[in-house]
Amino acid sequence: MNMEIVHKHTWLHHINPSMKLIVMVALFLFLLFVHYLNWLVYLTLFAFLLLWSFSGYASRLVMLMTMPFFLVFLSTSSSMIMFGKGETTWLSWGMIQVTEESFYRGIHIGLRAFLFAVLGLLFALTTRPVLLFYSLMQQLGLKPKYAYSFMTGIRLIPIMMEEFNTIRNARRVRGTREQKGFKKLFHIIESYSIPLLARSIRRAHRIAVAMETKGFEGDGERTYYYKVGFSKFDGYFILSIITLISLSYILSIYLPIFPTGDVRYGN
Repeated sequence: MNMEIVHKHTWLHHINPSMKLIVMVALFLFLLFVHYLNWLVYLTLFAFLLLWSFSGYASRLVMLMTMPFFLVFLSTSSSMIMFGKGETTWLSWGMIQVTEESFYRGIHIGLRAFLFAVLGLLFALTTRPVLLFYSLMQQLGLKPKYAYSFMTGIRLIPIMMEEFNTIRNARRVRGTREQKGFKKLFHIIESYSIPLLARSIRRAHRIAVAMETKGFEGDGERTYYYKVGFSKFDGYFILSIITLISLSYILSIYLPIFPTGDVRYGN
């Protein structure tokens, strides 16, 4: 079964994975201290535009992958909007109390969660897991025994998906009848989880024996099939992030969307 999705490589795919990871983590920490709503709005717009234009995937697929994040935005923001505290009341109905301060804080929290999700998706779509772990070993000194363990686990995911489809098709061919109600749920869990778990344990054991037979050791100097280094695209990426932050701040001052400043204090 072919689960590969066609996409093209953009300049974001040529960035050193370790450097991209460090920049993303630093950006996440920076966003935790952004309390100006208009600044966060423009940051979210530009980050989504970056994902839309340079992820290398079709626009329809990008929208499909970001749809759950819109639900996260709605659920996160609505909980703060309807149950937050404030001085200027807009709506009061039972336990629900919508104030001006809670509205802006809810939008702020929802946008922050959505922005984290967009940046995480951008990193996932433009970074090959194999190159990421090779870069962590070569640039950041991650021990090979940990890196290869993670790579093996990632490679087992599509194999388990294929085995799940194989078990499902085998059950259909044999005409297995499903139970009803709660019995159906437990019957499905038992029918699929036990064979998948047993096969995964046997496969992990075979991989461990094969690596031990070939003399794999977690320590010591190693040679690598993939050589991951730095390029001009790393500088482009850092410059684009700085430009994104600076331009968003300037636009938030001269073209504010919401009439509010620091949402922590409601001014």
